[in-house]
Order: sequence, then structure tokens, then C-alpha cells
Amino acid sequence: MPAEIHQFLCLSDNFGALVHDPATGATAAIDAPQAMPILAALKEKGWALTDILVTHHHADHVQGVAGLKSAFPKVRVVGPAKEASRIPEIAEQVAEGDVVRVGALAAAVIETPGHTAGHVVYWFKSEHALFAGDTLFAMGCGRVFETPMAVMWDSLSKLAALPGETQVYCGHEYTLSNARFAISVDPDNAAMAARLREVAGLRAAGRFTLPTTIARELETNPFLRADTPGVRRALGLETAAPSAVFAELRERKNRG
Repeated sequence: MPAEIHQFLCLSDNFGALVHDPATGATAAIDAPQAMPILAALKEKGWALTDILVTHHHADHVQGVAGLKSAFPKVRVVGPAKEASRIPEIAEQVAEGDVVRVGALAAAVIETPGHTAGHVVYWFKSEHALFAGDTLFAMGCGRVFETPMAVMWDSLSKLAALPGETQVYCGHEYTLSNARFAISVDPDNAAMAARLREVAGLRAAGRFTLPTTIARELETNPFLRADTPGVRRALGLETAAPSAVFAELRERKNRG
């Protein structure tokens, strides 16, 4: 039986996501931005929480852990080994190449340092689902706080190499602001212009812009397109290394 995935908002723009295995009843929360919305979503779906899969240590991704543990004392908290000391109640530390099981479902752990030094993402290959935390956003990427820019470019390149049909669930609903920036640095990209119109319509209607796919991001996400002629030309960096083009993109987005 295929996994059931349910996403919803927490805080102001964080996404909560639940991954449910119908065969065993196991359910994982991806990160824990806020306990109450996650508990409400579990109640709405009739699911019991068995696992919390943490992508990184930032408060808006872990501050709900205590509340969830209070409601489900046996829940297992999984998170990156490199950030274990900063993640509450962590019971299982994971790193590149590890596999995390949620009932009969299997998630490969991919290390994606950049936003934080120990950030990981969870790829449910059989379900064609990637939970990207704050590494990859729809038409954007996370700010780079704890590593050199080139490290984040390498992490994004890993995700760009996943199958195009992979559904990407991100940590935040940032797509409209990302789309407006994207068109400014890739102005001749017709697919990007069409997607900006689509995203604006979805947000005006109060609808989510996620999930996206790796294929769509390769077409319309400038941070994955730092090695393409159009982006290079728009930035005046035709001969620069892709990591340098990425760094310029990220700095411009930061200033915006």
C-alpha cells in the first residue's frame, strides 16, 4: 500500500508533514515546528505518531518535539548525528547513507550541509518523495548560515541528481517571494514566467504551492540553474564556476 502524505501549515509559514504507512499504522512527522497543529492533524487523520524525523536543529523545526513527546511518550526522535547535541530528545542519530524505517517505509538519509552544518534530508525512494527541510525550496533554497557557499551548492547538486519525478516537500511556503526573485535573474525563462503566474494564483486562492518536483525545479529554480547560460548571462558571470554563480545568486537574494 502506498504511503499517505499530509501537509499543513505551522507557525506563520512552516510546513508540517505527516508520512503514514497504512500497512503498519506507523506515522512520522517531518520536523516539529509546532506541536498543536501536528497533534490536530494527527487527530483529523486518525493516526498515532510513532516517529519524528528532524532535518536540522533550528528552533522552528524542533520546538514542537517536547509537546509531541508528551502526547506520544514512545515516539522515536531521529535526527542528524552532526547536530545531535542541539536536537531535543534525539534517540537515533543518522548520517549519509543510513536508512530510516517508518513501519514498512524506508527513507534514505542524504546529508545536505549549508543551511546548517549538519542538515539532512529524507528521501523515500519507493514513494518518490523527498523531505528537503530548509535546503531546497520551491524556486529557491535556504540561507547559508554555517558553511561556505560552495558546500551548499554541492548539497543542492546532490538533490538535483534525484529522479525528476521525485515529489519535493519543503520546510516553508516561500514560493511566491522566491518566484519573484527568480524571474529577476532568469528573465528569458518562459517556464519560470508561467510558473510565477501559477504560484501567484495559488497563493491568492489560499492554496499551497507544494509539493513541487525535481524536474520542475530544474526548469525554474535559479539556484539549481547556476551552471546554465541564461542565469550566467543575467548575472554577468559567463565564465565563473557554478559555485561562484550560486554564491552571487544567494547574496542577491539575501539583500532582497
